[in-house]
Amino acid sequence: MEEEKKPEGTPEGEETPSEEKPLSIVDEAKKIRDEILTAKNELKTENDRLEKLQSEQLLAGTAGGNVTRKLDETPEEYKNRIMAGNLE
Repeated sequence: MEEEKKPEGTPEGEETPSEEKPLSIVDEAKKIRDEILTAKNELKTENDRLEKLQSEQLLAGTAGGNVTRKLDETPEEYKNRIMAGNLE
């Protein structure tokens, strides 16, 4: 019985480059399509989650940052505050 000769440096159990089957263009296109569909579904899921979070924040009144209450002050109080350098 003759043993199959493999090129030197090829570990046993691995195929040599000549034994590998090249992917067809159709197989590559299907693989890329599947990757795109998977990424699209992940993005849709994330967008739905963010949309729900934003709507909950709007309904809870926590969206839009810090809201300060406007103080009712007399013109005299306003003048004193501005003259003291307090612009807030």
